[in-house]
Amino acid sequence: MNRNGAAVRWLLLAVVILSFSAASFSQVAVGIAVRVGPPPLPVYAQPMCPGPGFFWTPGYWGWNDDAGYYWVPGTWVVAPAGMLWTPGYWGWGGGFYAWHPGYWGPHIGFYGGINYGFGYTGVGFVGGEWRGGSFYYNRYVTNVSRTNVTNVYNRTVVVNNTRTTSFNGGTGGVEARPTPQEEAAAHERHTAAMEAQTQHERIAGQNRQNFASENHGRPAVAATAKPGDFSGRSAVPARTAGGEYHAPAMSPKEARVGSTPRNKGNSNEGFRPFTRPNSNHSQNKNGSTSRSYENKGSGTNPLYKSKDKAARAPASNPPRANASRPAPQQHKSSPPPRKQNAPKDERHKGR
Repeated sequence: MNRNGAAVRWLLLAVVILSFSAASFSQVAVGIAVRVGPPPLPVYAQPMCPGPGFFWTPGYWGWNDDAGYYWVPGTWVVAPAGMLWTPGYWGWGGGFYAWHPGYWGPHIGFYGGINYGFGYTGVGFVGGEWRGGSFYYNRYVTNVSRTNVTNVYNRTVVVNNTRTTSFNGGTGGVEARPTPQEEAAAHERHTAAMEAQTQHERIAGQNRQNFASENHGRPAVAATAKPGDFSGRSAVPARTAGGEYHAPAMSPKEARVGSTPRNKGNSNEGFRPFTRPNSNHSQNKNGSTSRSYENKGSGTNPLYKSKDKAARAPASNPPRANASRPAPQQHKSSPPPRKQNAPKDERHKGR
């Protein structure tokens, strides 16, 4: 009896541990869930890369239960050797918007089809690649100086998805699903955000100016050269909001899933769609837009196309930039995406 009783106790303990582990994994795989969608992505320039080995992590909207969405500036971080950053994204499903955290891995996974810019076109990453133990930067879409970094090249980048939408699915969201390659990347060995990234997010959440309720989608600090450097000379303000800001119809505590039984399961209640400004944007009936960009290699989300300007060494881990996904169907009255070469930036003369 004693032996049987001990076996039962160990079995119950194992069940509890497994349940806890499953819950913990769920929290890592899918983070915060709310009933109101995030604002559009602001338009901003990319700070100069600080030096070799730094990897660009794009900005995104974080969530605070007391004040709602707040902007986490894009920043350069020292990348783990051989690893690429798959950004997190907000995705609609089950009556709410859930945050899917980003991660480091050998390949780029699915990040909602969101065009974060600077190499993150919505599919894969074309801002650079690992060649052996060194990272090479594509100066066509990243702001890298040859004075600080010698591992550079120029390669064509064509972006069909030029929307500032910051979430996948739902009303007005990006209609994209993972490719088989992206699904495979999600099951590869990967690690969560580094401490420098999580601290960067925490600092951003402590500044009221970063909250959408204060900046209306146009943060004063949209990007930084290094994590947490919000007051330094490297801090870059947003040029403009990605669309007209509309305050949510409910408070952040009401919007948080599980905080109140009200609106449970109601997919669109409390959500007001975001409209994009008329200047430099033309909106189709299906919600897609065409945008104008400037500052080659240092500007906003790029809409570039040019010939390859430099010979490249064979890549040991080439980017999957050619992974294709059909672009959102455009209205018949809308012109097709234009091939556009970004004008030279004043800051890039002499390189």
